[in-house]
Amino acid sequence: MLAFAGLCSSFMFTLVVPLQAELPRLLSASREDTTWVVTITLLVAAVATPISGRLGDMYGKRRVIIALMALLIVGSLIAALSGSIVGVIVGRALQGAVTGVIPLGIAVMRDVLPPARLGTAVALMSATMGVGGAVGMPLAAYLAQNADWHALFWLAAGLGVAGLVLVLLFVPQDVPLSHGRLDVVGAIGLAIGLTGILLFVSRGAEWGWSSSAALGCAIGGVAVLLVWGWYQLRVREPLLDLRVAARPAVLFTNIAAIGMGFALFSSNVTFPQLLELPVETGSGFGLSMLAAAFVVMPAGLVMMVISPLSGWLERTVGPRPLFTVGASAIVLAYVFVLLWSTQVWHILVANALVGVGIGFTFAAMPMIIMQSVPANETGASNGLNALFRSVGTSSASAVMGGVLAAMSVEVDGATIPTRAAFDVCFWIAIVAGVVAVVLSLFIPGQRPADAHPPTPLA
Repeated sequence: MLAFAGLCSSFMFTLVVPLQAELPRLLSASREDTTWVVTITLLVAAVATPISGRLGDMYGKRRVIIALMALLIVGSLIAALSGSIVGVIVGRALQGAVTGVIPLGIAVMRDVLPPARLGTAVALMSATMGVGGAVGMPLAAYLAQNADWHALFWLAAGLGVAGLVLVLLFVPQDVPLSHGRLDVVGAIGLAIGLTGILLFVSRGAEWGWSSSAALGCAIGGVAVLLVWGWYQLRVREPLLDLRVAARPAVLFTNIAAIGMGFALFSSNVTFPQLLELPVETGSGFGLSMLAAAFVVMPAGLVMMVISPLSGWLERTVGPRPLFTVGASAIVLAYVFVLLWSTQVWHILVANALVGVGIGFTFAAMPMIIMQSVPANETGASNGLNALFRSVGTSSASAVMGGVLAAMSVEVDGATIPTRAAFDVCFWIAIVAGVVAVVLSLFIPGQRPADAHPPTPLA
């Protein structure tokens, strides 16, 4: 039931991908304004995830999951009933908040499952981060091509209702493990700081990296986060315990998570474009949007299929070696596509390898963190890890988009990325993967038996 909620959450990121090129016409707005339909979801997800994790630790994870699913339903209905860009952006913002369901679901699993089943369950929940988007993309593409665009949001609302009912029926009540009050000042400071950084990353290419708007967001965001960190170390009940986050296992895992998020979204940006670009340009394969979505989809299926294997490997060798193997698989995937990408099946194989790598690493990261933090910090710490992954995905979107735009040529009046542009993107993804592999080697080794035992429910 929690995995289904996670699938609904991750589907929100690819829900409007097939519509991006048509949004200016559909919403009667400029392309600059319609980019917020995608950007706002990313921003809200990044800000809301660690906050919802903290709220789950304080007030009960099930209760917060229910609230997030309700926000998904409300946001979907607002967008489905709206014909203006303002309504769609508001709806997409509320949809972004549901991302917190995944780290909260993982924290619930720690509370209720025996150690023998925990690794496999966490692997399955983590896999939903990629599965929902990969499997949902063909469905979204089909609806975008054959139905009114509002149908996408009605579908999201229906999925939200189904997920909410399943959580209400099958997820047990949990006992809050942390008491006190929400650090409202800390939450506001984190939101402002992250918004500045993510605006710079996601909109910097459009604004100009050296423009006053981009630099103002970057410098302002960093300055706010520095003050926020100083405040968190001094307040009695902080939003996030930075001393726990600074533990080597947690710190290196979170930094490596940036690389994993970058590697995942790099494939989401480059592979569909490579598949859909006209053959005549010398850069693509000329597939339709729906056909390209089906080529990309198996990566998500691979993540789901290997989740039992991920759980077994985590119990057998521990999460750190699993993370290293997964990050190495991602490096191998981009090396493969760099050397062989002249046939559609080459992209299929490379994307499946990305699925293996993401499946292993996303399963390993929550286990590393849960073995390193007290039970009352599980929700917030996993939320922080999800935040770092979000920074990676948003960075990949900006970097890959910037490279493809900068290395383009004019073909029949259209701007088309060159083949060399895709090669540069693959090299950048390789570097991100290698950095993650190296960082994984610095994570202190822990055996499965070292994990904190689940906290029994009252």
